[in-house]
Amino acid sequence: MEAESMDLLSKMRSQAQELFRASLRRVDPYEAVGRFVRLEGKNLLLDQEGESETVLDLQAFARVFVVGGGKATAPMARAVEDILGERIRKGIINVKYGFAEELLRTELIEAGHPLPDQKGVEGARKIVDLLQSAGEGDLIFSLISGGGSALLPLPAGTITLAEKQALTKKLLECGAGIEEINAIRKHISLSKGGQLARAAFPATTVNLMLSDVVGDKMDVIASGPFVPDQSTFKEAWAIIEKYELTDIPESIRVHLQKGLEGKIPETPKAGDVVFSRVRNRIIGSNLLALEAAKEEAERMGYRTLILSSMVEGETKEVARVHTAIAREILASGQPIRAPACVISGGETTVTIRGNGLGGRNQEFCLAAALDLMDLSPRVVVLSGGTDGNDGPTAAAGAIVDKQTVQRGIQAGMKAAEYLRNNDSYRFFEKTGELLVTGPTKTNVMDVRIVLVR
Repeated sequence: MEAESMDLLSKMRSQAQELFRASLRRVDPYEAVGRFVRLEGKNLLLDQEGESETVLDLQAFARVFVVGGGKATAPMARAVEDILGERIRKGIINVKYGFAEELLRTELIEAGHPLPDQKGVEGARKIVDLLQSAGEGDLIFSLISGGGSALLPLPAGTITLAEKQALTKKLLECGAGIEEINAIRKHISLSKGGQLARAAFPATTVNLMLSDVVGDKMDVIASGPFVPDQSTFKEAWAIIEKYELTDIPESIRVHLQKGLEGKIPETPKAGDVVFSRVRNRIIGSNLLALEAAKEEAERMGYRTLILSSMVEGETKEVARVHTAIAREILASGQPIRAPACVISGGETTVTIRGNGLGGRNQEFCLAAALDLMDLSPRVVVLSGGTDGNDGPTAAAGAIVDKQTVQRGIQAGMKAAEYLRNNDSYRFFEKTGELLVTGPTKTNVMDVRIVLVR
C-alpha cells in the first residue's frame, strides 16, 4: 500500500477508537446516577426523560438501604453514597471480579461472571436477607446493571450452583439470546423475575438500571429482580426444547416441570401488590452510547448514520451486512456519502463450533476483515463491548481494515481458519489489533463503528 493510504488508515483507526471512548464516557455509571437522582434539602428528586419528576421526602423514611448487582454497580453505589451520605444505614452489592471500587457504606462482594459462583450465591443471600428485614418505613436503592443476572444467583429448590452453572454454559454455547437465557434463569432462581421486589415489600424501592439489553426491556435487564416478569414456566421449558437441551440436570428438569404443573408459584406479574411501591428508572442505554459516538464523529467531519441500537443475530452475518453497507457507500454514496461513519449497537450471538478463544465483537471484526480484502483501503471497522470484556477475554473487541488478513498471513495465520475455529482472540493477539480498554465499569451492550473515506 502507498504511504498516503497507510497514513489515512492509521488516522481512521485512531478516530474509531476515540469514537468508542466517547461512547463509553456518555454511559459512565457514576455520572448517569447523578443525572437522574438529585438531593434538594430533605427531598430526593428522581428524573425520567419524558415523564414527570418524582419527589420523595427523605424524612418519611426511617432507614435507607442499598442493594444491587452488575458490572457497573460499584460506581453507581459510589454515586448514591455521595448523594445520600450518612443517611445510608447499610448496603450490599455484588460485582464482577476486577470491577470493585472503594465504598464507605456499602459492602462490596466480588463474584463470578458470566458463570455464577459461590461468592455470588452468598452475596445474593445476604441481599435477600437485608431486603426481608426492611419495613414499610424504609427506602431501598436498588442498583442494577448488565451482568446482574449472573452476579445475583440464588438457585431455587434443590438446584445446586454447579447445576445452574452447567445449564448457563450450555445456553451460552448453543447461541441462545439473552432474553431466552434470562427467562430460564428467572424460573430456577429466587432472586430474579420480580422476586427481590417480593422480598422488599412493603418498603419503598428506587430501582436504577443501566440497560444492557436490546430494546431496554426492564424485565430482561439482569433478569428483572424488581420488575414484573413477563416470562412463564411454559416459555422457559419451550426454550429448553427449542435448543434440544436433552441432558440438562435432573433437578432443573424436575423444578421446571413442577412449575408447569402449578406446583411451584409463578414469578410475580404486572399488577402484583409487591410492585406498588417500586419506582423503576433506566439511567443509561446503548442508544445513549451510540449518540455520543455520532456527535464525536460529526465533530471529526464525518456524515453519520445510526443504523440501530437493537441489532441482533448471528455475529458473522451481521458483520457482512455492515461491510455491505461500506461497499455501497463506496460504490454509490448510499445511504450516506463518504466521509461516512455508520454506527450500530445491540448484542449479537455466536454459535460456537470450534474450540478457540474469542467473543462476539472479535468474531464480528474477523468476519468483517475477510470481506474488506477486496475493498478500498479507506474502510475501518471497530466492534467493542462497552464493559471492556468480550467473551472470556481481556479485550473489549477489535479494530480491522483491508490489511488485517494480510497481517495474519505474515504471522503465519489464515483468517478463515481462525474464524471457523472461533479463535478470533488469538488471531488479533498476533496481528496487534485487539481493542483493550480494561474494565470500564459500565455495560450497555456493544458499539460497532464503520468508517469510510
